[in-house]
Amino acid sequence: MHDGIQFEKQGVPAAVICTEPFITSGVAMAKIGGIPDYPFAVMDHPLGSLDQQTLKEKAREIAPRIIEILVKGI
Repeated sequence: MHDGIQFEKQGVPAAVICTEPFITSGVAMAKIGGIPDYPFAVMDHPLGSLDQQTLKEKAREIAPRIIEILVKGI
């Protein structure tokens, strides 16, 4: 979240992906970072135990949200 906010503040579009258990932390970091409505994409948790094929499927599922965030901006 921090890196995404810093990129945006420098004019570089960014899209942050957060897993479900970290939504509250992400919202708090966005507020602390000065962009309380900072948009981010949310994925199921955990990711570390998923095989490569499942990760590719998850990436395809979340891609529209990432594109939306990058195109819409903050």
